Amino acid sequence: MMQKRTSKPSMVLLILGLSTIIFPLYMTVVIAFKQPSEMTNSISGILSLPESWSLDNFREAMRVTDFWNSLRNSLLITVVTVVLSILLHSLMGYAVGRNKGKSKFYKFVYLFIVSGMFVPFAILMMPLAKQTAEMGIANWVGVILLYLVFYMPMNVLLYSGYLVNIPIALEEAARVDGASTWKTYWSIIFPIMKPMHATVAILTALAVWNDVMTPLVIMAGSGENTLPLAQLNFQSQFGTNYNLAFASYLLSLIPILIFYVICQKQILNGVVNGAVK
Repeated sequence: MMQKRTSKPSMVLLILGLSTIIFPLYMTVVIAFKQPSEMTNSISGILSLPESWSLDNFREAMRVTDFWNSLRNSLLITVVTVVLSILLHSLMGYAVGRNKGKSKFYKFVYLFIVSGMFVPFAILMMPLAKQTAEMGIANWVGVILLYLVFYMPMNVLLYSGYLVNIPIALEEAARVDGASTWKTYWSIIFPIMKPMHATVAILTALAVWNDVMTPLVIMAGSGENTLPLAQLNFQSQFGTNYNLAFASYLLSLIPILIFYVICQKQILNGVVNGAVK
């Protein structure tokens, strides 16, 4: 009886949670395949299935957004940012995490870096736009550099926290065998943090892939668009072409969804390993 009572609230919460995901996704798919003439002001008209399933909206969306060029820019920015974030932020998290308990200097550095999470981008937006333009990096290079700085506080926080689960005895044994700190990190610590690498990769990739503001401010006037930035083409002063916009949203969702599915196993392993340790 107790098991049945506790399972019912869980099922209700599960159904509510699924509905908040399935319903918007259903509307996105249905509207993406509809023609503008099928859109009505009634709820039943919006929720009804398309009269004919056609890929015309997707073809037109790819043409309007210059899809392949925009996809290339988004992939370039996302992949480079994720790789550099894993390499640099994990190294910073290791240096700070292993020394913040023994040194006031490293503790101050840790608190200073983490405090960057509380600085909103809106405050830095205009100064950064002017600075990147003066430095000649008002392009994808400047966007990547800014992403590395913006996501450094959260990633350093994650890496330094994960290091608590890694026994320091492993490093001490490596030093006894004659390994340097650099060798110890890349040969022992870095591979052990593989689950956290996957977590950082997904969080960073999702944030970079879906970001509109940073490319809009930094790359304005360069003639290059990312996928989220290209989707602004469907919005005008007088309205929004929802059929093409939703088709473009689905096209943008596919690459990051594939990436998430591939790395999801590593995240689950990281959670389980952290619980066991």
